[in-house]
Order: sequence, then C-alpha cells, then structure tokens
Amino acid sequence: MEIVFFGSGAFGTPVLRALAQRHTVRALVTQPDRPAGRGSRTTPTPIAAAAAESVPDAQVFKPERVNDPEVRERIRAIGAEAWVVIAFGQKLGPDLLDGQFAVNLHASLLPRWRGAAPINAAVLAGDTQTGNSVITLIDRMDAGPILAQSTRPIEPDQTAGVLHDLLAGDGPELVLGVLDQHLQGQVRGRQQDEGHATPAPKLSRRDGWVDFRESAPVCRGRINGLSPWPAVVVRFRDKPLKLLRAEPAAGEPEAGSVPGTIVEAGSGLVACAGGLIRLLDVQPPGKRQMSWEDFARGRHVKPGEQLEGAAPKC
Repeated sequence: MEIVFFGSGAFGTPVLRALAQRHTVRALVTQPDRPAGRGSRTTPTPIAAAAAESVPDAQVFKPERVNDPEVRERIRAIGAEAWVVIAFGQKLGPDLLDGQFAVNLHASLLPRWRGAAPINAAVLAGDTQTGNSVITLIDRMDAGPILAQSTRPIEPDQTAGVLHDLLAGDGPELVLGVLDQHLQGQVRGRQQDEGHATPAPKLSRRDGWVDFRESAPVCRGRINGLSPWPAVVVRFRDKPLKLLRAEPAAGEPEAGSVPGTIVEAGSGLVACAGGLIRLLDVQPPGKRQMSWEDFARGRHVKPGEQLEGAAPKC
C-alpha cells in the first residue's frame, strides 16, 4: 500500500519505521526545521531525522501551513491509498482530507484525554490505565470514530516520559492492523461517547509546580506527569531543584508536619497533606538527573529540611 505519513514528534517514529518495512511511504509531511537546543541551531523534527534513514526515497514536505492550496494540491496529487497522521502539530482541514482515507494514532483511550498532552494528563490525573487509539480524522480534534485501541497499565512510579516511549512502541501493531483491515475492506469504526470526553491541553513551563499541601497521590501525579518536561521545580536551600520521579509511600507524616518537609533524608520520604511520597530521581541546577539517594548523600541532606513548592500566583 502507498502511504503518506504526517508527523513531527518522536512518538510516531516506531510506526514510520514499521510502515517502511511493510508498505511504500511515498511522502513525509512534517513541521519546518526549528531552532533548538542551547545554541538555537536549526534542527529537523524527530520524524524528519528518522525518515532520512527509514524512507530516504520519500518526498519530504515541511510546510508552514499544510492547508495552503498549493501545498494541499501537491500532497493530494501523490494519490496514496492511505494517510497516517501521528503527532503532526497542524490540523488537517476538510479540503485537504476530502475523500481521503486518513487515520490518526492518539496516545489515550479516547474519548478520554483529547488534546496535545494526553500522556501527561493521564499520569497527572492518577489514571491506572491508558493506551492508544486509532481514529479517522474529522473536523473536530481527536473526535473521529475509533477504529482500534490498545491498553497499557500505568505503574505508580512511571513518568510521562517512560510511558510515552512504551505507548510509541505499541503503535506499530495497532496502525498496521487497521491498514490491513482497510486493504480487506473490513474497517469498522465506532462513534466516541461525547459525554465522557475530557481535555488534555498543551503544557507550558508555568505548569512545572507542585503544592505539597495537596494529597500525596496528587503530588506524585504532578511530579511523574510533568517529567521530563516541563518538570516540577521546587526550591531547596534557596536553589531550584527539579523533581523527576516519585512513588507512593506507606504511612502518615507526624502530626503538625509542614507539607514539603523531608521526613527521611536517605530514603527521600516527603510529607504531603495527609500522606507521604518517596522521591526517586531529581536534577540539581547544571547537573544531570540523579537518584535522590545520591543527591541526599552528596549534599548531606537532613530530616526536617524543607522543599518549597506551590502553585504560581495568577
């Protein structure tokens, strides 16, 4: 089958590689190269970089506006049998999609968590299960009929970054299965239940906070759900400290403990409102990610010291 692949983020890379092995990827549509990194060096998207190895003969489009008439006509003129869209970053308009079999891989069990950050949203909310959905594209975001789904548990210490990679690895089997059904004329979609739709809006650096006056599950969800980016940042000894991974901890803080108090220095126990969490990984300024144990040992952290974190003032 001839395919046009639309994608920008790394989430779609495993599917692109799988498509290259089983089908013919005629063209790749991705976002333009952007400045990235400390030197703001112009850098291709992860998908464009992967395509150079996986589908070197494919046409590559990097439009600022994919729905511009000239771009639209060039893509449609390819005449591919199917389009696969994964983390592309631009909405495909009705004129572009007209009459085209186009599917999208979305990292949630739709209709739960529609939007730009479904993996983060699932961890932030304390969900114990998530998955992938393959849907057809319609004019409303992530609202098309569901063609296939896969599920995956969310472990208590799992970060959004780890879950991203696991779900990306689940994608090829699901997408290839739908394409096989399309070839056999057996694709069947079911409508999403709009009453159960929930939003997963795009994150920003301003979201990187935790308020230890919240419950332990909420604090853990924020730390893990925002890791590795934008990452929860607290202050310790009047310096910023990124909290990158945490897990539940049994027990309750002592009566009168101030939320954010380090209860056990070596093991990373921290008091929240009505519970405890255990810090596993952190990142000090100018350093790489490290275990809490190494951080505490190197800085001689003592019980009773304070991690300061709170929601930003509007």
